[in-house]
Amino acid sequence: MNTHFRPQGIITALATPLHQDQTVDEEALRRLVEHVLANGVHGVFAVSTQGEFYALSAAEKEQVTAIVVDQVHGRVPVYVGTGATTTAECIALGKRAAALGADALSVITPYMVRPSQRELLAHYRAIASAVDLPVVLYNNPPRTGVSLNTATVVELAKLDNVVGIKDSSTDLVQTMEYIDECPRGFCVLAGNDALICATLLMGGTGAIAASANVAPRLVVDLYEAVCRGDVATAVELQYRLLPLRRAFNLGTFPVVIKEAMELIGLPAGPAKGPVGDLEEEARDQLRHVLDKLGLLWSPA
Repeated sequence: MNTHFRPQGIITALATPLHQDQTVDEEALRRLVEHVLANGVHGVFAVSTQGEFYALSAAEKEQVTAIVVDQVHGRVPVYVGTGATTTAECIALGKRAAALGADALSVITPYMVRPSQRELLAHYRAIASAVDLPVVLYNNPPRTGVSLNTATVVELAKLDNVVGIKDSSTDLVQTMEYIDECPRGFCVLAGNDALICATLLMGGTGAIAASANVAPRLVVDLYEAVCRGDVATAVELQYRLLPLRRAFNLGTFPVVIKEAMELIGLPAGPAKGPVGDLEEEARDQLRHVLDKLGLLWSPA
């Protein structure tokens, strides 16, 4: 086990391109991987929330993982989402991801059920002990209704292979508590793309960013500006990214990023039903956001 694994930099939460019949589009997924790598991202996250993990069958999760691992071919770390409602399913998904060549796992809190902090401790301890890979915790209470308290994360951070947390709480105080109270070397990653700069300036190590499907260079430039101490540029780039993050509200998650990909010339296909396409007015607003970022694709 690589207990020195350090989650850092910009990690793209990969969308899962689909054909119109909602099967995985392998060619488009490989193209997306190349697109984000060419723009300098430091890792990719397959079977993510943006990647519709909750809607993929077990076979589709394996298919997506295998494609991404193969296409990346060791150039950057591949994180794989292995969250589920039950501990047993998380363990089974984690073992399969490890067998397929994942470098690390990201495990969102259970959803539908609302475990206590004691139950969450037992859940993550069981997963960490059962899989031979680094584990990144994933806190996303707006979507799961379950939050990992700071004290719980501090305890989990003591485990050798629990190496970090993605915080999508949108609560910067919560993020700062993770950074401040967890052991030195534990990595805290921004999960909300509007808070990347703030998280980095407070001591976070990077971000798992859905917007990095569409604007990977912008997000990487933001990270690199912080790394070289150019805070003014980092803040400017965060504000430049903000309209794209706000645009997530134009439709039902996760369709906005998929439609944005189509508008910049990257095939993404539909979202899994029941999520539908954007209304035309919302698509026009999204097109305007992308135009201001200089990303709109036009045929030659």
